[in-house]
Amino acid sequence: MRILILGAAAGGGFPQWNANNENCRRARDGDPNTPAQTQSSIAVSVDGATWCLCNASPDLRQQLEANRPLQPRPDDRVRASPIGAVVLTNADIDHIAGLLNLRESQAFSLHATSRVLETLGANSVFNVLNPAFVTRREINLDTPFAPLPGIHITAFAVPGKVALYLEDTSRKDFGTTSGDTVGLEIRDDASGDKFFYIPGCAEMTAPLAARLRDAPLVLFDGTLYADDEMIRAGEGVKTGSRMGHMSMSGPMGSITAFEGLNVKRRMFIHLNNTNPVLNLNSPERAAVQISGWEVAMDGLEILL
Repeated sequence: MRILILGAAAGGGFPQWNANNENCRRARDGDPNTPAQTQSSIAVSVDGATWCLCNASPDLRQQLEANRPLQPRPDDRVRASPIGAVVLTNADIDHIAGLLNLRESQAFSLHATSRVLETLGANSVFNVLNPAFVTRREINLDTPFAPLPGIHITAFAVPGKVALYLEDTSRKDFGTTSGDTVGLEIRDDASGDKFFYIPGCAEMTAPLAARLRDAPLVLFDGTLYADDEMIRAGEGVKTGSRMGHMSMSGPMGSITAFEGLNVKRRMFIHLNNTNPVLNLNSPERAAVQISGWEVAMDGLEILL
């Protein structure tokens, strides 16, 4: 199974268009130790010919141009694409806006929970995905489905938060309904190899820990290094937990939460522009690596 990291950054990408922190200034100046990253998405294939996208970021067109396996082959028809399916983990802008790049009457299947499909259905702009070519299929939680031959995916609820633009400000808990945010277990039918893709998670629960125990690979929410990072940076008023994301560090952070789970390979993805780990020379990056974690970067390919 081949896994392409199309984008490693969180919403807004890195550098974010209106962010002027040190990280973003370094990236704009072309600092090789602070490379730019596009918004979070991956692609998966078992044969290298047909691919499944997991989330469709606003940067999708740029990502397709940067990844030759996702482009039409020279001997293809005049209109062709190796993309055969798209699976969504939630309705965040940074995970659905890229669907608009996939118009032009190209056939593929689109998989999401009923909550996410309802959100797409309520916004007529997504009707540019011609229903004569794009089939929308509901994901049932904890039930394997095959977006492409040779791949089975199981979606499972993870603690999270409804997308920002869907929040009901009259509520005080801003809780989520099952199906607002999901993680994906992706399995190669032939080899039995599997990995987990969880770009958004607010808490490590006992059921989630049990599911991930002994996994060969987990791509996990790396939005913030510290829970109050954006507040201290002067770039926001919310903690990471308020936004539905675990931080990397701290007693309630993901590094601590994964201790004892025996996950063979742990990789952070979906990094916010304020995260010091984006700087390859930062002490926070070193601390993450010492703890046994890797950090996803655009263009990385993983073979299972």
